[in-house]
Amino acid sequence: MKIWVPSDAVAEVLSELPGVECAVFHREAPEPAGIEDVEVWVPPLVLVPDVPGVLARMRSLRLLQTVTAGVDAYRPHLPEGVVLCNARGVHDAGTAEWAAGAMIAVVREFPAFAEAQRRGAWTYRQTGVLADSTVLIIGYGSIGAALERRLAGFEVEIVRVARTARDTEYGPVHGMDELAGLLPSADVVVLLVPSTPATTGLVDAAFLARMKDGAVLVNAARGTVVDTGALVAELQAGRLRAALDVTAPEPLPEDHPLWTAPGVLITPHVAGSTPASGRRMLKLIHAQMTRYLRGEPLDNVITDAY
Repeated sequence: MKIWVPSDAVAEVLSELPGVECAVFHREAPEPAGIEDVEVWVPPLVLVPDVPGVLARMRSLRLLQTVTAGVDAYRPHLPEGVVLCNARGVHDAGTAEWAAGAMIAVVREFPAFAEAQRRGAWTYRQTGVLADSTVLIIGYGSIGAALERRLAGFEVEIVRVARTARDTEYGPVHGMDELAGLLPSADVVVLLVPSTPATTGLVDAAFLARMKDGAVLVNAARGTVVDTGALVAELQAGRLRAALDVTAPEPLPEDHPLWTAPGVLITPHVAGSTPASGRRMLKLIHAQMTRYLRGEPLDNVITDAY
């Protein structure tokens, strides 16, 4: 069975499986021979060029296993009959840790103090604090639960929102239809939703206008979820602050006004790029391929938009 994998490390963990032939394919690697015989594709974190074209030539493809939670780059182009699985859980720790750190950095004004340090300026002042605040998590799934666990000691109130209302071990999850009424009371709004037609442009001017003065928007989802122009306007007005690991466009051009907007912390889509994610990704792929070879049910099968 021919499998295309994103790295030598993945090929190594699969080498013990019987009847498996791995070839490494990523953006910097030449396309291996035999694309028409590939039965399983594990694409790399960074998209290869022409994903639709690659999928169209994979005439033997039966399983596409991503190394990301998001599948929006593949789902619209998936050939009929191919099973699509994501990497739910792999990036929970890294993304939750980034979100917690980013919100603290913005609330406590760490970027401004770092800039003052470079100038040798002692800029004493009182800052905000996370304690006693309300953190609204939109897109409450496994990453949201991981974030809540990390915020447990910070004396905050967590409000959870997801596509479907439900109860969890941590408390109730509100449905998206309740979001407009919840926004005005949130001090921090964390975006963890997947990229789907329903979430594209979710955070528009009306959404931002409902956020309270001084609130922080934390985007660890996808850049397309936020109307960048509307966010820049709020930042330049000094009414809102933000921490962004993703942007639209991405990468962000060096002359984009978002770079110099006040009150924003930007990182280059690194929330899940950690050694922990790498270790968990290898474990997931090995377990998934073991199940596939045995004909057992697969984990993380995508049957809807995500």
